[in-house]
Amino acid sequence: MLVIVGYMVVMLTVFGGFALSGGSFAALFQPLELLIIGGAAVGAFIVANNGKAIKATMKAFPHMMQGSHYTKALYMDLIAAMYLLLSKARQTGMISLENDIEDPENSTIFSAYPRLMKDKVLLNFVLDYLRLMVSGSMNSFEMEALMDEEIETLEHEHDVPASALNGVGDGLPAFGIVAAVMGVVNALAAADRPAAELGELIAHAMVGTFLGILLAYGFVLPLASLLRQKSSEQIKMLQCIKVTLLSSLNGYAPQIAVEFGRKILFTTERPSFMELEEHVREVKSSSNSSASSADNAS
Repeated sequence: MLVIVGYMVVMLTVFGGFALSGGSFAALFQPLELLIIGGAAVGAFIVANNGKAIKATMKAFPHMMQGSHYTKALYMDLIAAMYLLLSKARQTGMISLENDIEDPENSTIFSAYPRLMKDKVLLNFVLDYLRLMVSGSMNSFEMEALMDEEIETLEHEHDVPASALNGVGDGLPAFGIVAAVMGVVNALAAADRPAAELGELIAHAMVGTFLGILLAYGFVLPLASLLRQKSSEQIKMLQCIKVTLLSSLNGYAPQIAVEFGRKILFTTERPSFMELEEHVREVKSSSNSSASSADNAS
């Protein structure tokens, strides 16, 4: 939604200012200039990227139009789920998490947090490393190295569409100049025409430079920046999981481990110490009530 709002602001201010200065929109309507610039940009995009990068860029477009779902509510869900999992492991042993890991849809812990279940990247990251912790075959240093490698790989994958769009944005002003030069060549070839017609041809040629710069800095490059911001939000969630699990693996109590994870989060979404403590208390109370109900039922 914000992408559309931003595009509207760009268009209203640029074209509105042009109209207020007495400009004619008819002079800016140059479909052939758009064909040259757009076609060259698409062609360069295809040349510069392999099939995987092109597919990743196309898949990224729908996500760019959506707002971020990495909100404070999701962070709280993640912290609560991690607290319950680590508390269960501390009380009854890591092996007790096996059913939760292998069948998260039917797990009483995971199923209580649908927002977390919808994000397959976060869910699989948690499950994979809990599975390794259950196996007990890796120490904290080996686990941290593996987590860092996976996070770095995800960062690289996320950067592919952003870099592809960045390349297109960087090339658009140059393609605008190409269109403008071709227009000037066309105008000079018609130098025998009246001055009014010649001036009109040159004005049309200059529209190419304008369109190339506008498309680059007003439309394409902001999308590359947005993709990198969205990537950093997801990576921050993975780092939160990493720090929390490693803290538990190093012997810290669940409440301390989730506090370590809290400190990793961006300040715009990070819950305060008191908020986290209250949330953990509520989760703990709810968990104890559910366990008591289950015991009574049995």
